[in-house]
Amino acid sequence: MSAPEGPSRQRQRVVLAERRGARMVRTRVEVQQQTEVGDAMVRGLVRAQLGLALRVALFTMCVLGAVPVLFHVLPAVADVTVLGIRLPWVLLGVVVYPVLLGIAWVYLRLAERNEQDFTDLTDD
Repeated sequence: MSAPEGPSRQRQRVVLAERRGARMVRTRVEVQQQTEVGDAMVRGLVRAQLGLALRVALFTMCVLGAVPVLFHVLPAVADVTVLGIRLPWVLLGVVVYPVLLGIAWVYLRLAERNEQDFTDLTDD
């Protein structure tokens, strides 16, 4: 059999860098095989998560630490009663828990966003 004649069949050259999934495969392999690049990417994620945790912990300590400071600075506020219960007990026994749940919810969303950014980085 003879090859077809004329320009109807041209060879097409495929280069690895031109393929869409080439970078995605390389970055995943970098992370999975713990190469220097993958290690740097994972360290970046850990650093971002640690920074977020420290910021949220500092914010939480400031919010919760402000309650005793408020009562020390303004002692008259500590004598206020709500439904027959003194305000410090209401704040520390009831109000603190929804505040902590809200802070935890925000932390969870931000940590998931960090992980999603990392996943997007490895998938691109």
